Amino acid sequence: MNRRIRIAVSLFACTVLLGGCAKPPGGGIPHDALDSAIGAAIGDPSTCVILAERVGGKRVYQYGEDFNCTRPLAACDRPGTLTGKGALALADTPEGREASCPSNPAATRSVGWAEGRVVSTRRDLVFSAVMEGDRALPGREIAARLADAFSQAGL
Repeated sequence: MNRRIRIAVSLFACTVLLGGCAKPPGGGIPHDALDSAIGAAIGDPSTCVILAERVGGKRVYQYGEDFNCTRPLAACDRPGTLTGKGALALADTPEGREASCPSNPAATRSVGWAEGRVVSTRRDLVFSAVMEGDRALPGREIAARLADAFSQAGL
């Protein structure tokens, strides 16, 4: 093999090997694994799940469209409305929060909320999740399914 080709192949191999050592995007958050696990557990076109660092509140992951995370929905356990992003402030409490209620006057649709800490020895994270629609899960069920999804994704 020509010397130039050997050098080029060696440089390419080193680049590939060093690239494999790079830190994954998102501060080590397994985005693809989370997308898959959350999709299987509570995936729905109206689902929003946000993960953030407990200290500082920096968002590190979002499942669902921005629309689902920013639209105001009935808060259920308090007056007024909340958004998935706004509800993240309720996540860092000892018990977390699980709430559900009708989301329209005819009670043909509902909203389910779940916020809390991510049980993990690897990261200190909190989450906010909301679903709204005619098949939205109750907050308690969302929280239980997400605990399993986070574990399956390697958090």
